[in-house]
Amino acid sequence: MTMSLGPYASFIVTSYAAAAIVVAILIGWVIIDYRNQTQRLRALDRSGVTRRSGRSATDTPRTTT
Repeated sequence: MTMSLGPYASFIVTSYAAAAIVVAILIGWVIIDYRNQTQRLRALDRSGVTRRSGRSATDTPRTTT
């Protein structure tokens, strides 16, 4: 299958290549950020910090006096 892109072939190919590179960079960024966030959550969990969403509706918040 041969495609003729005409006189704008270099522009079309460059545009698709640039879009593919940007998408690949965004995917990499999301993967790296996901790993960093899970590491931060594990560190907080190890230090004893709990999530507010982990409590049930009947639990009373802890107060320090």
